[in-house]
Amino acid sequence: MKYEDLKILDELREKGSISEEEYQREKAKILNEEGTRDHAGRPLFGMSENSYLMLMHISQFAGIIIPLAGFIIPILMWITNKDTNAKVDMHGKNILNFMISFAIYAAILTITVIGIPLAIVVGVVYVVLVILASIKANNGEYWRYPFTIQFIK
Repeated sequence: MKYEDLKILDELREKGSISEEEYQREKAKILNEEGTRDHAGRPLFGMSENSYLMLMHISQFAGIIIPLAGFIIPILMWITNKDTNAKVDMHGKNILNFMISFAIYAAILTITVIGIPLAIVVGVVYVVLVILASIKANNGEYWRYPFTIQFIK
C-alpha cells in the first residue's frame, strides 16, 4: 500500500500536478505513518506524529492554568517518546532549550527596573513563537526557535 502511494505521488510530480515541495511533504507523511508508532505498535497516545508534536509545543501554555505545567508537560511528552521517535526527540530538545533560554532572558530583564517593560515584550514574543512553532509542527515542519541557546544538543 505504501509503495503504491509513493508511485502515485511520483507520477503526480512527474506530470507537474504537484510541486516538488508538495511531493516531499506528502512523501514524508507516507513514510512517517510507521514512524508514529512506538515499540508496542501504539500511536503516540493515539495521535498522529504531527498532532503530537504540535501538542508538545502548545502544552507550554498549560502554565497559564496550572503553575509549572507549561514546563513539566512538554518535558514529560518528550521523555516518554524520545527514544522511539527521532522527531519527538528533536522537537523536545528544541522546546526545552527555548524554555530555558527565555526563562533566563525574562529573569535578567525583570531584575532591572528598565527591563520590566522589555520583559512584557519578551512574554509576547514567547507566545507568538510558540504559536508559530505549533503551526509548523502540525504541518510536518521542524522550526528552530530564534534567540535560543542550545543547552541540549
